[in-house]
Amino acid sequence: MDAVDRGEFVVRRARESEADRLMGIDTVAVEGDDDRRASIRRWCRQGLAVVAEDASGPLGYCVVEYTFFGQGFVTMLMVAPSARGRGVGHRLLSAVAASCTTLKLFTSTNVSNQPMQRLLQRAGWCLVGLLHGLDEGDPELFYLCGQQNGTMHP
Repeated sequence: MDAVDRGEFVVRRARESEADRLMGIDTVAVEGDDDRRASIRRWCRQGLAVVAEDASGPLGYCVVEYTFFGQGFVTMLMVAPSARGRGVGHRLLSAVAASCTTLKLFTSTNVSNQPMQRLLQRAGWCLVGLLHGLDEGDPELFYLCGQQNGTMHP
């Protein structure tokens, strides 16, 4: 994925050398979560992360993996708290949908994560399922990308 000018910021594939910068905007990594830090390093090393940035640095990042029943899955979407409400998440989702290499692209979020649910609805993703048991007391909602690679999915 080449750099895409999205008005105020650019969306492009993250480089391996940028892992520390992405950790700096990831609220979980900033709190010292070693597993998240290791995941960010792996995602950058494997070329799975897409970053949105402006002149000040990274604003957010998104990761797609292809381990969900052979389909694309947005494993992580993180927008820096200071960049929220600027369309960063929406543009990252659009970029990964356009570059997804499988017929379908899924993601999930907890029932408690209302901001993510609103973002997915605005971006045209369709609610396709509910799973109990991952996070006790906070079921996981699964979504299917409504528009991907120029085609509409139900």
